[in-house]
Amino acid sequence: MSVYSFTVKTIDGEQQSLADYKGNVLLIVNTASACGLTPHYKGLQSLYEAYKDQGFAVLGFPCNQFAGQEPGTEEEIKQFCELNYNVTFPMFAKVNVKGENAHPLFRYLVDNVPEPYRTGEIEWNFAKFLVNREGDVVKQFGARTEPALLEEDIAAELKK
Repeated sequence: MSVYSFTVKTIDGEQQSLADYKGNVLLIVNTASACGLTPHYKGLQSLYEAYKDQGFAVLGFPCNQFAGQEPGTEEEIKQFCELNYNVTFPMFAKVNVKGENAHPLFRYLVDNVPEPYRTGEIEWNFAKFLVNREGDVVKQFGARTEPALLEEDIAAELKK
């Protein structure tokens, strides 16, 4: 099993298999529009622009589980991201990322981070999971880890 086994709903309501990203390095992130970490969108977009032509994608999954910081509809979230951060990386429908109603993708991500890179349950908005070209989770980064600090790890995965 890998992340390619999952189907998710895009922010526009379409079903999409993550197998469509086979062969790419992925950074999967739970996002929020009204969080102190929301400026991470800017850094995530910068990473996406810098590496997308080398087979890299950021996948954003809005989540309202942390202090209600993503209360909007998918359309509102999409507009917010485009207008405020010029987000062009793929965004998906709102999901739960922890607890018994967590989306299976996020359960898989948390359960399959190799040691010593496992940080445990998702503690807040903007937790980040780096996935290699085979669809395996490589590392988990805490919510407060600035996107720019992931650049070295992303570049290393792209070279493999």
